[in-house]
Amino acid sequence: MQLFSVRGLACTVTGAASGIGLAYAEVMAEHGARVTLMDLNAPRLQEAEQRLRSQGYEVRSECVDVTDREALYAAFDRSAAAYGGLDVLFANAGIDAGPGFLTPDNARNPEGALEALDERHWDAVIATNLTSVFTSLRAAVRHMKPRGKGSIVVTTSNVAIINEAIVGTPYMPAKAGAASLVRQAAMELARYGIRVNAIAPGPFATNIAGGRLRNPADREAFQVRVPMHRVADTDEIKPLALFLASNASSFVTGSQLVIDGGQMLGRVD
Repeated sequence: MQLFSVRGLACTVTGAASGIGLAYAEVMAEHGARVTLMDLNAPRLQEAEQRLRSQGYEVRSECVDVTDREALYAAFDRSAAAYGGLDVLFANAGIDAGPGFLTPDNARNPEGALEALDERHWDAVIATNLTSVFTSLRAAVRHMKPRGKGSIVVTTSNVAIINEAIVGTPYMPAKAGAASLVRQAAMELARYGIRVNAIAPGPFATNIAGGRLRNPADREAFQVRVPMHRVADTDEIKPLALFLASNASSFVTGSQLVIDGGQMLGRVD
């Protein structure tokens, strides 16, 4: 048995059209897994699928809104039918939560104050970043249980553990809730051979928040909080994803693995 082998495994990735989700899809496909990419952004999804197919990888896609439960269940069923089951799920889809109560230069931001938060945006963040994880786990488990095996990886965040003033308030409780769900599901599903873990990224350069970390001021605001003094590229998350998807992590479940350049350790000048 090759520890890090995922060859032939059936894998589904939500939020797979860009950023961290696309990195998950890429590393799995590059190592021989059969991958279903799920995303709501149809043009980006099609572009990602076509690019991976052109490189000789076995991929397919489902354009789906992860907050639409019935549509998501149906998409998982089609994926499992296409690949003869489901071995690995990356529950990754998420949205940003808008500005925090501080600006990048540490000034108070009235738009991010509790009393100014748009309740509809709160609901959208919770629905996408937390409830869709619950739905994705339910959809995956009904295909994994009969086979007695599976690996589920949820993208949380280091702000599931610490708080961040320049990130919109709904983001922290949504990610903390997802982290708690990972632990609860891991307890329940261990007897069925299904492992459930989380990857908790710190600042990565993605399209979330309109590509906020590509803006020099915002990028600098995060970099100064990271002991390694930089923002990560999405390729840097691939080895960790491969570890959790493969038998290399056969005795790992209920864990949240942080990848944040030391941000949780505190600022070091």
